[in-house]
Amino acid sequence: MTSPQERARQYILETTIPGLLVLERPTHRDQRGFFREVFHVDELEAATGATFPIAQWNHSLSLPGVIRALHAEGWNKLVYPVSGTMFAAIADIRPDSPTFAGVATFTFDDDCRRALFIPKGLANSICVLGDQPVNYLYLVDAYYDGKDTTAVAWDDPDLAVPWPIQNPIISERDRHNPRLRDLVPQRFR
Repeated sequence: MTSPQERARQYILETTIPGLLVLERPTHRDQRGFFREVFHVDELEAATGATFPIAQWNHSLSLPGVIRALHAEGWNKLVYPVSGTMFAAIADIRPDSPTFAGVATFTFDDDCRRALFIPKGLANSICVLGDQPVNYLYLVDAYYDGKDTTAVAWDDPDLAVPWPIQNPIISERDRHNPRLRDLVPQRFR
């Protein structure tokens, strides 16, 4: 059997943002449907060099045209959309990061189901495409208490997220999120 480090190199891909990882494991299809192992904790820990003690499992359902954005919590997060078509934008809002204000985007659908590991300090967002809702599951390594959440405006011009829809459905809270330059003004001088 191969080691977790070898399997991590095979199934876990780095992105343009340090710490943001794509987990792609094989899908086994037959006449019944498919089977997929979404992730192995030992591979994730080998790739990150840190433990991932699961504390909470969350499930979000978002309707067509919804954007939930851009939220960063004080936890590491493993996200997996299980249905529907979804665009995700992950923004690096860590003030000391070399990729500060960088954005990585991904599309998930029935032909491309994968997971993302989103470390603390990155802002996560989703946008539902098509006419079906998105069921989105995520595991986190800390309990939510609402005190360590940072949010950034979904339409922040400094991030310039290339949202694939016009006139999205946005929560009242997300309509009033600050711009990144208001949160971290020292990075914009």
